[in-house]
Amino acid sequence: MILKDKLASQMPVWRERVRNLLAESGDVKVGEVTIKQVYGGMRDVKSLVTDISSVDPNEGIRLRGYTIPELLEKLPKLHGDEMPLAGGLYYLLLVGELPSLEEALEVEEEWKKRSTVPQYVYDVLCAMPPQAQPMTLFSQAILAMQSESIFTRKYDEGMRKDDQWTYMLEDSLDMTAKLPAIAAFIYNLKYGDCHIPPANPELDWSGNFAAMMCVEDELYADLSRLYFIIHSDHESGNVSAHATHLVGSTLSDIYYATSAGMNGLAGPLHGRANQEALSWLLDVFDKYGRVPEPEELRQFAWDTLKTGHVIPGYGHAVLRKTDPRFTAQHEFGMKHFPNDPIFKLAAMVYDVVPKVLLEQGKAKDPWPNVDAISGALQQHFGVQDSDGTGVYGFYTVLFGVSRALGVSANAVWARALGQPLERPKSLTTKMLEEVATKTKAV
Repeated sequence: MILKDKLASQMPVWRERVRNLLAESGDVKVGEVTIKQVYGGMRDVKSLVTDISSVDPNEGIRLRGYTIPELLEKLPKLHGDEMPLAGGLYYLLLVGELPSLEEALEVEEEWKKRSTVPQYVYDVLCAMPPQAQPMTLFSQAILAMQSESIFTRKYDEGMRKDDQWTYMLEDSLDMTAKLPAIAAFIYNLKYGDCHIPPANPELDWSGNFAAMMCVEDELYADLSRLYFIIHSDHESGNVSAHATHLVGSTLSDIYYATSAGMNGLAGPLHGRANQEALSWLLDVFDKYGRVPEPEELRQFAWDTLKTGHVIPGYGHAVLRKTDPRFTAQHEFGMKHFPNDPIFKLAAMVYDVVPKVLLEQGKAKDPWPNVDAISGALQQHFGVQDSDGTGVYGFYTVLFGVSRALGVSANAVWARALGQPLERPKSLTTKMLEEVATKTKAV
């Protein structure tokens, strides 16, 4: 093909051109940023705002100022539950104040009133080809519900700018209310008997999800509460949050925007990392047919690195310590099933792999992130991520259910504050080369 041949002939020249530019002039400033940042995915460029969450390199995520341990302690719980209500978390994300139990339950009640999934959504999912991945279905289901958008209807009717946030809130409550049932249906469609899970009006948002997943162990409800809290938000610069904000800045409604964010979450460098971390653990276990000895695990880790691969679940773009979200899951597993083989292996990796990465000398951050252990906990309860035929990624759907809480809360505030259309300025490589040349001349 002429087109392909032409492009192939240009690629080596362009790659070398960019490499030289970065090597020789990467620290040259273009405006307020360096050429290295322009070409490096805007890493560390401070150009977004959110008051809902922040990540400190040495402390981890704070949601509305609270650390993960503080959230798990201070958010309201139902009597007998180990973990807090997701409704309380959503109240905190939106309002910025810790809720009372009554206020958390009010959010839960709103979700219950709005939780019925239109039949056409299930019909759309059932019409998709058998090889469609769970995240494809999840994004499609969210997009299919766009016709329900109150925000879009009110915009078309000429709503005032100052009222936009109220309809974004209505849409956000409607959408998030339905996501547990949609996720459970996708699981049943891909790995079960394709039934539509019935909701239980007596259960909370997270507990209902656990019940609809047909996991018999009641402890799974508490794991779901924990999982949905710790994955809910992580600043605005990660791909799912940024993509949702970017699309929302055009005044697209929350369905369009969240579907876009979920498409970003599906990538191996973002939400799909949890599946890759579990796959690596299973590869270790399969090789030895058991939980290996520490020295065997150390050798397996070195073998992985020597082939040019990374150890999934270790390292983070911002954090320079063990991710508190990893710690919360690790503590949950140690408390409830410390002898589960895959969890035991994940805990051993935590002891062994950081030392290997430090010895290798390439990793700035050798510590585990949230993905390193989450799959091991899901697997303990029999929740699959793959059917063995190439259909995989349900764990990322779980991530998406949770992340929708954070991105939708941010979307409400973006409309409340009238945040503008996002439109950065792009430059050509030639322009950057000219800036570098002028800077050197000076």
